Amino acid sequence: MNDVILSRIAESLTWTGRYVERADATGRILDAYLHRMLEDPWRDEDAACRSLYAILGVDAGADRVDMQQVLDQLAFDARSTCSIEGALGAARLNARSAREAVSSEMWECLNSTWHALGDRRRAARRTGPYAYLELVRSRAALFFGLADSTMSRDDSWRFMVLGRSLERVDMTVRLLSVRVLDAAHAPDWPTLLSASGADEAYARVHSGFGDTPRVAEYLLLDRDFPRSALHALTTAEECLAALGRPRQDPARSPVGRARTRLEYLDTASLEEQLPVLLRDLQQACMASADAVAERFFPYQGPVEWAQEGA
Repeated sequence: MNDVILSRIAESLTWTGRYVERADATGRILDAYLHRMLEDPWRDEDAACRSLYAILGVDAGADRVDMQQVLDQLAFDARSTCSIEGALGAARLNARSAREAVSSEMWECLNSTWHALGDRRRAARRTGPYAYLELVRSRAALFFGLADSTMSRDDSWRFMVLGRSLERVDMTVRLLSVRVLDAAHAPDWPTLLSASGADEAYARVHSGFGDTPRVAEYLLLDRDFPRSALHALTTAEECLAALGRPRQDPARSPVGRARTRLEYLDTASLEEQLPVLLRDLQQACMASADAVAERFFPYQGPVEWAQEGA
């Protein structure tokens, strides 16, 4: 029975990390697209919206779509964990299931954020979604900052960071995949940098905001930027090693192979390798997540979030 309880806590922490990261990344992506559309009012709104849907794996349908429809589906839909509100609701439920492992400050951060979303959502319909998206980004940063400063570096912390790292790789790969594979709706490189929260860090490294494929190299291979695929894979592998997983473990080996591949990648051929590389990175993260679930959470699938009252 004790093993089942520990397994449930580990699963809840992993999905808390994933869901908070998903809400944060989705908020950054929506904010970047909204700002680009304001700066360029002649931009094709339907194409931009379809690009957003493609990034997050949502079917846009055949009818023309606008930004309000996108916000309703990707920001305000409390029933779907693909949206900001649904992801934060799921994170809150999972954190509540692991109250003995998360600090009171982390719980209060998630709980107060969840209860503030309703007012921000109603205000967003009148004045625009920027305050709503800013709340999501700032509270996600606060939550992970509190995790770093109030949790012991034990297995509880490792499961949460593992979930965040796998989700971070997935979101970075999704952004790049739309840019590389879907030319019809592809975002430009500056939008992609902004959506990754990497615009200022990239500018300091490369002395300016470039509109070049070098952005892909930065988001995949930079060792120091925390949202790069290489950095996130390294962190995930370190967590799995500390959890006692050997190199050939089904959870650790796909992450380790992907990390090694990025470490020694010939950047001169990166552009031509990119489509296959992005596909392989996403498959590696899926394989690792499935193996983690099979090894540590064998009793059931991920905790599902159900609508609850205020």
